[in-house]
Amino acid sequence: MGEFWPVPDVLAYLSGRWRVRRSVRDLTSGDEGDFSGTTVFGPLPEGGLLHAESGTFTWQGVPRPAERTLRFLPGAAPGTADVRFADGRPFHDLDLTSGHHVTDHPCSADLYRGEFTVLDGDQWRTVWRVGGPAKDLVLSTGYLRVG
Repeated sequence: MGEFWPVPDVLAYLSGRWRVRRSVRDLTSGDEGDFSGTTVFGPLPEGGLLHAESGTFTWQGVPRPAERTLRFLPGAAPGTADVRFADGRPFHDLDLTSGHHVTDHPCSADLYRGEFTVLDGDQWRTVWRVGGPAKDLVLSTGYLRVG
């Protein structure tokens, strides 16, 4: 498997606190931005994890507070997750049993294609490529376990 680190249970692996660094590149304009903060995956009463991300997003030299919330619910197969937006709408599936996963999320006329890679027990990354009439972006995020 080389660079991939298999994860038998994605929810158990993600549980806890992570340091986050994200770069955002607009391929049309050439603009670049950066997010730095933390993500906490905490238990949901009904099962699964609440993903709470907060930090600072800097775009065109202007820093702003930024946050997002997702729900990581148990997936259809053991060890996988069904990722949903905070309001319950579907986002994407997540299966890291091989240490690597590619998934899609259509958003209006744009398509988000996400690639998830687990590097080891304390590091993973995502790369989202967003293409369509409204967006042409690459979002690359690194996660490092804290504590």
